[in-house]
Amino acid sequence: MYNKGTIIPGLIIFVLMVTFPLWFNAFSTASTVPKVELPPGGEKECVAPAAEMRANHMVMLNEWRDDVLRNGNRNTVTVAGKEYRRGLQMACMECHSNKEKFCDSCHVYTSVKPYCWDCHLTPTLAATKKETL
Repeated sequence: MYNKGTIIPGLIIFVLMVTFPLWFNAFSTASTVPKVELPPGGEKECVAPAAEMRANHMVMLNEWRDDVLRNGNRNTVTVAGKEYRRGLQMACMECHSNKEKFCDSCHVYTSVKPYCWDCHLTPTLAATKKETL
């Protein structure tokens, strides 16, 4: 075998580099899914089931935004006899009032930077704004 001194170390380095993701994931704690804090009011119902909200909440929020801003449709959503006004602050943030513990925990984990907060205020920031007025 020719160049045995360079082929064997080269193969070892190749195998290590190819299997690095497997080793990294086996010994890393980066894959722990965040535990979402539930609303403090004891609410059990949301505007949609939990699994659907996890998968499609941004689609729903975009549809609400388009319907309210572009079409002027401010109809309420009724779930289990309770009416919710369409909107991030009027529906979602009434129950899920802590943005850092609810929204940010998953968005940081998935490396998503939603643009909702470019226009909307968090409930704590909105409360401080009301106090200064």
